[in-house]
Amino acid sequence: MTIDAAWQVFQEGNRGSLEPGKYADLVVLSGNPLEDPMAMRDLQVERTVVGGATIYRKH
Repeated sequence: MTIDAAWQVFQEGNRGSLEPGKYADLVVLSGNPLEDPMAMRDLQVERTVVGGATIYRKH
């Protein structure tokens, strides 16, 4: 959720930006999708983090 969307639903205190104490679900990719957008489908998910806990890690 972006900061503007978080503000609209009164959740800017705990989400919407990357700051200590805020929720930050994220994925770590094997490369930068901005370097070659046409190769984006070849990127692998290396790790998925939800609520501060790693729920997937590529072996």
